[in-house]
Amino acid sequence: MSKLTISGSQSTPTIEGDWDTGVLSMQGDSYPENSYDLYNQVIEWVERFLADAQRPLTLELSLLYLNTSSIRAVMDIFDLLEDAHRSGGQVAVNWHYDRRNERVAELAEEFKEDCTFPFAIVPHD
Repeated sequence: MSKLTISGSQSTPTIEGDWDTGVLSMQGDSYPENSYDLYNQVIEWVERFLADAQRPLTLELSLLYLNTSSIRAVMDIFDLLEDAHRSGGQVAVNWHYDRRNERVAELAEEFKEDCTFPFAIVPHD
């Protein structure tokens, strides 16, 4: 179908959705001026993938900092994954973080608490 490619900047993450592999990756900081503009296209891509692909979807996250509106947008994405999971869809999140940055691990843990789908918090050096 379609790939999603959004170049990152100092205040926005690099976002890549690969329809063929079923992987959506986001990495970097997220404090955009307008998070709706940024994340609306990601949410639409996820909705379309979950509706059309009938295959597993994995989010590979390496998000370092999220402002409040970015947190809200990521929660919306996780809600879509949760709905898909409850309907029998195969979804998963792998949140990668530098083990020297416990703040990111704590943020990922807070997200994980509300999810029943597979959600791994993966430290790296």
